[in-house]
Amino acid sequence: QVQLVESGGGSVQPGGSLRLSCATSGFDFNITTMAWYRQTPGKQRDAVARVTTRGGATYADSVKGRFMISRDNGKNMVYLQMNSLKPEDTAVYYCQRYFDHSYWGQGTQVTVSS
Repeated sequence: QVQLVESGGGSVQPGGSLRLSCATSGFDFNITTMAWYRQTPGKQRDAVARVTTRGGATYADSVKGRFMISRDNGKNMVYLQMNSLKPEDTAVYYCQRYFDHSYWGQGTQVTVSS
């Protein structure tokens, strides 16, 4: 029943920008802290940003000042605006509930290269 559908990934040059979107359903979005995770081959999937129900945001040090997470509680949507992208940002990005990882979506690929 839970659905997490990421979109907006692509291939960009260093310094470029992307905006990821996540459409959700099947749970009470408005009482759920949401997050974006990313994973590269052979590495652990790590949180890069989270946003509380009222919009308060926190970020991993690696993306602080470059990424912005936001949400639209009326549409059950989560977004990740990524600016000043670096090659090390290359990963599959996943939208997820911060405290419940019982279901994962397909993710969206972000590739940053020259």
